[in-house]
Amino acid sequence: MDVGAADFGRSLPRLRGRVRRAAFLAFDMEFTGLHSASLQNDKLSSGCVPSLFDSPVERYLKAKQSVQHFTVTQLGLAIFSNEGSNNIQFLSHYGFDYNKFLKDGIPYMNEAQEKILHQHLLEGSMKVSSALDRDVLKKAIDEVTCWIAKAEEEETMILQDLSGYQMLEVQLVLRQALQNVWTQPLGIKKVMVKKVSPQHRRLLENNPYDCCQKEVILLSARGFTNLFQILVQAKKPLVGHNMLMDLMHLHDKFYKPLPESYEEFKRNIHNLFPILIDTKTVTKSIWKKCQFPRVSSLMEVYTVLCSSNLNPKDSMCPEIALASDCSRYAEKKSPHEAGYDAFLCGSVLLKSAHLLQCTSTDGAVEADLSFPQYLSVLAGYLNKVNFIRGGVSSINFSGEDVPCHHPPLLVVRVQGWPGLNERQIYQEFKALCRFDVRWLSKNQFLLLSDKFKQVRLVLRDYKHHPHLRISVYRHWRHSPGVNCLLQVSGVVALWSLLAFVLGGAPRCLF
Repeated sequence: MDVGAADFGRSLPRLRGRVRRAAFLAFDMEFTGLHSASLQNDKLSSGCVPSLFDSPVERYLKAKQSVQHFTVTQLGLAIFSNEGSNNIQFLSHYGFDYNKFLKDGIPYMNEAQEKILHQHLLEGSMKVSSALDRDVLKKAIDEVTCWIAKAEEEETMILQDLSGYQMLEVQLVLRQALQNVWTQPLGIKKVMVKKVSPQHRRLLENNPYDCCQKEVILLSARGFTNLFQILVQAKKPLVGHNMLMDLMHLHDKFYKPLPESYEEFKRNIHNLFPILIDTKTVTKSIWKKCQFPRVSSLMEVYTVLCSSNLNPKDSMCPEIALASDCSRYAEKKSPHEAGYDAFLCGSVLLKSAHLLQCTSTDGAVEADLSFPQYLSVLAGYLNKVNFIRGGVSSINFSGEDVPCHHPPLLVVRVQGWPGLNERQIYQEFKALCRFDVRWLSKNQFLLLSDKFKQVRLVLRDYKHHPHLRISVYRHWRHSPGVNCLLQVSGVVALWSLLAFVLGGAPRCLF
């Protein structure tokens, strides 16, 4: 089901109950962008572009720039439960339609932003957000000003077409500007304005149920952050697919601004969500174990796992059914819509776990396995989030990251081709195979691939190139630091020899 700003508050208690009773939660997020910088100064490894050379710390700092530049346009939550017929509930807000996102998007804030808002409210500043469309505000003030000059006390008027958070802000501004009016929300997208006496106004201001009271403003402004806190308190297993960027946005938008320290980020996420499962990490590992085809997208993985050849439908296989009031995704596939991808993600997890269970027990699987039983076969994948093209295969949120084994580094030495840069080296090899490039020293560049076949191919095809000499990187031979040390040692040795020869020569004459 879609939940927007207008009905989010009413849906929150129901969602809280569903989350508390869930076996696990699957989620997916969509953003306004992924990488905040492209090629800079002709260096492929600069900015926020991911590289095989990246350590986890380097990648985190690159991704941190992107997270701070972009916002969340969708968040899909699939609540997997053993209740009834394995119901799944969806929360798909900030609809994929950008118009819907802008008009009916649910507000959110992290702890730092909430602290600032709380301070402003204590100081009497009722300006909640600077994001309000000025034309909407001006139109509302003009309408009320023209109307109130002719209106009698207790007369009312209705402001129409106020979406989401605008309803609250319009009321706050009108109450500040005009001392003889009172406002009250009226259904969805409407605000009632009433002309009142000063005495009546004072009585209304002391009403604890007024929607513009400070506590209510904070609750409304926190928006989705209220549900985020419910997720944190529930401590349910949280499932995603390639979920590193999702976790960084969760931290930055709903918890705290991302810290400079990569290790602190890992600790914070682990404290918030002690059990993480990345279905990309799981499915990557079962390619060989279960003869799983190497497909990449979440939709492709789901389709393969649903095939009768790989995961036959039998009485032992977990049945996944949509809740009665959340049937839209049963009728239509909606890949890259956050709610639908969350459903795919949770389904992929269950089917992968069942496949692993069948493999480990030679097909002898008990009927009606509970999710904790499936967790036991997934133990080796817990808290290991996939790391795309980098120095480790996954980020371990509950321990140390384990380096992955790449093919050997290659070093390219340029002869008779002056002025080459990283971008040009990349373009040279792009047609043949894919390498990441990093400048090493004058006329030397490093090449790194994730496929041994590509390394062998380049060494073979460039063996007789007139300008490029390619060889396997040897630290003692190619490292600028080692070369510098050898040069300094050579100079010192030469000076010592000269000093010995020149200093000893006169004594030889006597």
